[in-house]
This record gives sequence, structure tokens and C-alpha cells, in this order.
Amino acid sequence: IDMHIGSQLTDLAPFEAAYVKMRGLVEVLRADGHAIDRLDLGGGLGIPYTRSNDAPPLPVDYGAMVKRVLGDLECEIEIEPGRLISGNAGVLVTEVIYRKKAEEREFLIVDAAMNDLVRPAMYSAHHDIDPLVEAVPGEPLVPVDIVGPICESGDTFAKQRALPLLQAGDRIAFRSAGAYGAVMASEYNSRPLVPEVLVSGDHFAVIRKRPDYDAMIARDTIPDWL
Repeated sequence: IDMHIGSQLTDLAPFEAAYVKMRGLVEVLRADGHAIDRLDLGGGLGIPYTRSNDAPPLPVDYGAMVKRVLGDLECEIEIEPGRLISGNAGVLVTEVIYRKKAEEREFLIVDAAMNDLVRPAMYSAHHDIDPLVEAVPGEPLVPVDIVGPICESGDTFAKQRALPLLQAGDRIAFRSAGAYGAVMASEYNSRPLVPEVLVSGDHFAVIRKRPDYDAMIARDTIPDWL
């Protein structure tokens, strides 16, 4: 039996209610003579996208609940914790291109864009943002809109985020970009995919290089009849 009730759930109650129903289905099917020996519980356990005290349930608590509700059925249990594994293991690092001051607000234009991390544009998703420069003691934070260089109204990562007075050349990091980040990226507007770098302690390696324009264009072909 397979089940998936949703994504980015931060409360165990919906999972437990669903697994109780799954248990009932197993019992009904077994009573009818069907051999049920494997349960796929799907995924959905969320991660913290914001700095708050309301952290999602820990995997150990989720596991304890699964054991309590389904453990005595003696089934093989499968789960799909993709976001839980990779979400907070990845960041998107981008550089400020320039700072723009309008009448009512200020903008930070960065070299990343909606094609690199589409969640904010597609879902209005929140990603915490860390400046990768040392803060100047006593310097006030300034609310800014962080946007990309694509000429699209949706190319906006965040609005009115309080950040230090960053300038061109400074870098920032979008946190929690390890899930639904690179896998949803595109080459929209002929923008090459960003490289992926694996980091472990003091070691790092580029595990997916940024393609160049020649490689991107070489994928196109012209039919003989044209």
C-alpha cells in the first residue's frame, strides 16, 4: 500500500491520522485474504525554512509514531524523506550586482535569478538570507527587495528584508536551497545552470560544472529539410 498526504508538514498529527486509516485498510484487506507486507508512507516531513522556535518534528519522533501506529503489522516500511535529507544541506550563493534606490524602496540586484531558485517566484516561498560579509558594528539594517537580473516581475527572491548596507561585489546566501533548488532550475533566457559544489569540512569539489554557451547551443540541431 502506498500513501502520500502532502509536503512540508510540520505537525505529526496529520501523519498519524493517515496512518491509522492505512492500518485499518491493511486489516480489511488481510481479512479478505490479501497478503499485505509492504507499506510506503511517502514523504512530507518538513524542515525549518525560518529561524524560529517552532522547529518541525524530529525524525526520531516521527519514527516513534510510525512504530506505535504500524509497528505490530510486521510490514516492511518505506519512507521518502527527500526534503528532510537535502533541504537544509544546500545554499545558493549569489553576488550583488548593484544597489538601486527608488522613491519608496531599495533594491539589491543579484546575479542569481528565478531560473536558479524558482520557489520564491512560484510559491512565494520564504528562504532565510545571510550576508557573507562581516557586519559593521553599530551599522543599522536596511529593508531591501532582493531581485534577480531577469526582466520579469516575478524575478523576486524577497521583499523588505532587513540586511546590512550591502554593495556590488558583496555576496549573500539563500538558505534551505538543497531541495527543489537545482532540480527545478532551468536555462531560461539562455542563463547557464549554476555549478554545484560539494563541501565537507575543509574539502570542496565542483560536482556539476556550469555549462558554457557553446555547450548549450551545441544541443540544438538543424533538420536537413530546413
